Amino acid sequence: MGAMSTTTSRGALSLAATLLTGTVALYMALVAFGNITDFGTNQAFVQHVLAMDTTFKDEDLMWRAITSEALQNAAYVAIIVWETLAALVLIGGTWFWARGEHVRGRRFATYGLLMVMLLFGVGFIGIGGEWFAMWQSGDWNGLDAATRIFLLSGVVLVVNHLPGAVGREPAA
Repeated sequence: MGAMSTTTSRGALSLAATLLTGTVALYMALVAFGNITDFGTNQAFVQHVLAMDTTFKDEDLMWRAITSEALQNAAYVAIIVWETLAALVLIGGTWFWARGEHVRGRRFATYGLLMVMLLFGVGFIGIGGEWFAMWQSGDWNGLDAATRIFLLSGVVLVVNHLPGAVGREPAA
């Protein structure tokens, strides 16, 4: 009965890792798709955050503002490329988890989830929120959404690394 319980537990953890990784993969794919097909909506968001035009306009902070449209657009395109790559890596992780290739699934999921956490943690919370004072804006403040995705990705990363989630790999 102990072996059955271990196998069942391992199967449940693998299923959880697969479905949760797939959830973040789907989210990132939809975000990237939306930003590609409706370029202007979040382009305006990035432009306002970088320009700091809806912050308190504190002279001690405003030197940080980036008002060059070319630089703003380059930053936005870089975000979209990062989102797309993260989605693809996470789709790969989901695929490997679903196929029972747990070591590869965990590896790809880890890389993809870290990419998402870097984007939302460093990019949006750290750089956007603090460096560009996004927290001061009533109109262009994405900190709550960034925090949700950062935390979701962190939980999924933990599930991917729970002991027992990775079983023995099939012989090659």
